[in-house]
Amino acid sequence: QVQLVESGGGLVQAGVSLRLSCAASGRTFSSYAMGWFRQAPGKERKFVAAIDKSGGSTGYADSVKGRFTISRDNTKNTVYLQMNSLKPEDTAVYYCAARTRGYVYYTKINEYDYWGQGTQVTVSS
Repeated sequence: QVQLVESGGGLVQAGVSLRLSCAASGRTFSSYAMGWFRQAPGKERKFVAAIDKSGGSTGYADSVKGRFTISRDNTKNTVYLQMNSLKPEDTAVYYCAARTRGYVYYTKINEYDYWGQGTQVTVSS
């Protein structure tokens, strides 16, 4: 079992930055591909960003490309999502996810094995 705990969400004004963290349990974090997804009220959960197990390859949704950066620290079992130039449309619950096998990054919900409980990000205009 892998436990994922997100933190760093909050209520912010448009234009500012926020960094989300996701701490993972387990001794083999460096073998997990990780991803961030978000779900706005009344909408489906959608892909935001993903990173392969080494941190050498990343992918982003078009809506966040150039504003968000995913990174990981395998010594701390943590993956981060740096969010800059936040917009009201970024308001959502943000979830991190882990996939325990594979060599690339993954962008689909059903490709992940474990999920965190989510952290709320609210961006006011």
